[in-house]
Amino acid sequence: MLSKSNSKSKVIIFRCLFVILVIANSYGQNTTYNQFWNEIQFNQTLSKKWATEIDFAATYSSTESSPNLFENTIQRSIRGWGHYYFSPRWKFSAFIAYFNNRDVPEIGQFESPETRFALQGIYYFHKTGYTLSTRMRTEFRHMKNKDDDYENVFRYRQQIKYIQPINSKFLRSGVIYGIASDEIYFKSGAKVTGESFFDRNRFNVGAGYLFTDDFQVELTYCNEYLPRNNGNQTTNAASLTITFNNLILNLHKKFKERKTPEAKDEE
Repeated sequence: MLSKSNSKSKVIIFRCLFVILVIANSYGQNTTYNQFWNEIQFNQTLSKKWATEIDFAATYSSTESSPNLFENTIQRSIRGWGHYYFSPRWKFSAFIAYFNNRDVPEIGQFESPETRFALQGIYYFHKTGYTLSTRMRTEFRHMKNKDDDYENVFRYRQQIKYIQPINSKFLRSGVIYGIASDEIYFKSGAKVTGESFFDRNRFNVGAGYLFTDDFQVELTYCNEYLPRNNGNQTTNAASLTITFNNLILNLHKKFKERKTPEAKDEE
């Protein structure tokens, strides 16, 4: 059984997330979009301290005239990561990415290729029965505006995330887990992204399942509020994330296991 202190901590966390969501949606909203986000992640362990990752993602969106969340393919991206596990509580990361932005409502109905670089730190509060973490990320974005000029945009993101295993106390193969997070964004002013300092608030809630220790799937709902000078926007998005850990290494092991019995039979 979970202690009373753990139960109280969970109640406080969910109350804070709920208050943030209510505040984010208390302003006037002019336009609402329905979207579907999907991402495939490939992680590779290099050592006890280092790991790499490559992500492929695509975003689909409704339009003002159609509620179909697959009406337009508005963004595709590829992102390469380097991760350093400084301690059990601290993880530092960096990535470089390319985004093919097309008809993104928050930017505008024009093509805006983007190169993005980021530095990130995550601090973990390890607790029995759940995990709480806070993520700090600074992004440098080099992107094209509607005048075909490239602008530099700096953005800071702060997230708090809660993970709760449902049928176990720990995350492992065969475990279903719940997810809740909230993230706020601040940015520098630019033509392509608008002049407002507060960029957006993103609230996520959903669940995941670990099929094995190296393969998991997450399905979440995201509510995103974006204040803009030409009208506020709200996005309701379904998000699917598929993660493979050490895929190449595992395939290599299976290949060797299949090859070894055949070699013995020939002998």
